[in-house]
Amino acid sequence: MIADVHRSSQGAPVTSAAPLTDRLTRGEGPLFFPVTAYGPDGGPDLTTYREHVAAGVEAGAAAVFTCCGTGEFHALTPEEFGAYVAAAVEATAGRVPVVAGAGYGTALAIRFARIAQEAGADGLLAMPPYLVVAGQEGLLRHYAALAAATPLPVIVYQRDNAVFTPETVVELARTENIVGLKDGVGDLDLMQRIVSAVRTAEPDRDFLYFNGLPTAELTGLAYRGIGITLYSSAVFCFAPEIAVAFHRALGSGDDATANRLIDGFYRPLVELRAKGRGYAVSLVKAGVRMRGLDVGEVRAPLTEPRPEHLKELTEIVERGHALLTAVPEPAGERA
Repeated sequence: MIADVHRSSQGAPVTSAAPLTDRLTRGEGPLFFPVTAYGPDGGPDLTTYREHVAAGVEAGAAAVFTCCGTGEFHALTPEEFGAYVAAAVEATAGRVPVVAGAGYGTALAIRFARIAQEAGADGLLAMPPYLVVAGQEGLLRHYAALAAATPLPVIVYQRDNAVFTPETVVELARTENIVGLKDGVGDLDLMQRIVSAVRTAEPDRDFLYFNGLPTAELTGLAYRGIGITLYSSAVFCFAPEIAVAFHRALGSGDDATANRLIDGFYRPLVELRAKGRGYAVSLVKAGVRMRGLDVGEVRAPLTEPRPEHLKELTEIVERGHALLTAVPEPAGERA
């Protein structure tokens, strides 16, 4: 593949010397989905955002997925979206790929795709269409039109009103420019059938799959069982040491460490997340602030976590860090 060379809105050259699929699979760290930083007035804070993204890259992120679900794509104007994507491209400085969200109806999704391209993004995460519940044929037309309108590789996000049959995913995999599927549904039976169908119909196709559930680490072992090892890590935003340790354990087959972190950190975090609507975003953003970076509050209609839940989050994170230094007691010495 010829290297893609484009420029950010600041004019800085950004070169991708390898296909996005290769860059995503060869990375040794989690996939980073940064929160979107706002100032005291609720407006964009690009300086803090660049700091947040750069810190994630330094902590070991394999890629930056900017302005996606954790990044409040739904709350951004097209102009703000372009500014944040360009800021992410600038902060990564070509060290890891930058994938930007794109969504709503077909026309707006194409508009966001073009803005992302102009800002220097390396690929797109295609969100579900706005509001409507469409049939498989309509969904396929939507994503095919988006893929045809941009030179950027497209990863399709399966969740909510965009859930696909295995046959539809085979057609998506055959569509030029669509390179992967991110699953936010969590139906392992469906995902196994999807993986099998694509593998059977297109055995030579290098098609990527991602675990895209909120706090994806909780289901990481299950997804690994069907061959899906790429996943989005919201925890990496506010506890990168824990996220990196889990990623390393999952990849190396150290299931004892993975299960220790699931039992002591990830399961309690997911149970806390279930206590408030929108906590998959607002709780993560609160965690980033707790770490010392003021990224502001979430925009409406999301709301901030309750004080008692913030206290609980602090305790969970402290327990997670303690687990990283704890030495497991040998099985033969347990009472």
